[in-house]
Amino acid sequence: MIALVDCNNFYASCERVFQPKLENKPIVVLSNNDGCVIARSNEAKSLGIKMGAPAFKMKSIFDYHNVHVFSSNFALYGDLSNRVMQILSNEAPGIEIYSIDEAFLDVKGITKPFKFSTELRKKVGQWTGIPVSIGIAPTKTLAKVANHIAKKYSKEGVFFMKKPSTITQVLKDFSVNELWGIGRKYSEFLSQRGYQTAYDLVNANESWIKNNMTIHGLRMIKELKGISCLPLEYETQRKKNICTSRSFGMDVKKNSELKEAVASYASTCAMKLRKEKSLTSSILVFIKTNSFKDLNSQYNACQKVILDVPSNDSMEITKQALIALERIYKEGFSYKKAGVIVGDIVSEEFRQLSLFSNQDILKTKNIMSAMDHVNEKMGKNKVRLAVQGFDRKWRLKQEKLSPCYTTRFGDILEVNICK
Repeated sequence: MIALVDCNNFYASCERVFQPKLENKPIVVLSNNDGCVIARSNEAKSLGIKMGAPAFKMKSIFDYHNVHVFSSNFALYGDLSNRVMQILSNEAPGIEIYSIDEAFLDVKGITKPFKFSTELRKKVGQWTGIPVSIGIAPTKTLAKVANHIAKKYSKEGVFFMKKPSTITQVLKDFSVNELWGIGRKYSEFLSQRGYQTAYDLVNANESWIKNNMTIHGLRMIKELKGISCLPLEYETQRKKNICTSRSFGMDVKKNSELKEAVASYASTCAMKLRKEKSLTSSILVFIKTNSFKDLNSQYNACQKVILDVPSNDSMEITKQALIALERIYKEGFSYKKAGVIVGDIVSEEFRQLSLFSNQDILKTKNIMSAMDHVNEKMGKNKVRLAVQGFDRKWRLKQEKLSPCYTTRFGDILEVNICK
């Protein structure tokens, strides 16, 4: 049996943890640069606020209904996610972390999975303040279905389906557009051909499914029938590339400001590589103007650099990224976005040196380790390369950012005890 644990309205729930006054109040979280709605509490959903809605268009609704609006605080969300996943890892025999707010658990050795899940849900809530829903079923796809039921209809927040009769009844009432892996186009395609529910798909001809929905669709059907085709992935696969990219809070015209941004993104990529004990052999830098402005002022470009020796050194990666930037930068344009992508990633264990390199690997590693240690203890970018700048006018617009309660000393919650 497999259990899917899903954090309810995760970003919005994170904002509530340290502000209990927001309980039962409408909350929305905005995307980068406070652009669009990317998370909503149940109260906000009931007001008709849609995912992806532009914030400026929703301002009157926010004001009228006293909606609490937050800029995305990924430092807070990432830390609370780690805390939730740590609890799940300690309690379950096996775990696959699927996303920042979802994890599949192996519960086949647990004699009372419903009781286990109910207690686990209570522990996560007590220890982190994050509400979760848990769906238990024989396969991953059915666990997704069960989780949907737990979230929508179960008072306990847990739904367990094992009996064939229970599964059949649920699938008869479960719309195809709610199925894991069925997007809008597939949903319309299936609906036009008379497949309205998951039960309809289960009874479809498998050859037709494979021809029209590929092998992935066939696996989904078999999973809905209780045949496991998607085993748990206990080990996190190494990333093929890492991208750090942001839209600027304001249009950037000066080369010096663009350099600061690219240097910051390159340094972040290097830090992520070190965290995963990985190295990169290639660096791609891209810059873009604002596509919503005059067509005559458009310019998009990218440049790739190959390293002689794979590296996760912030200084080396930043240096090469700035070389790439110099090759593509053009004056006279207003840039809206830039990014750095590191690729050809390998494990540190397979570091291959060059006969012609005079780089002191051990010295560099010690410097990077010291920098990471200080930044981890004192806060992000407390120690950084000078080229990353200090003024940083180009930074993301985050006018409604909540404190980083768990990752920044200056934001630690203060509690006043009245005598």
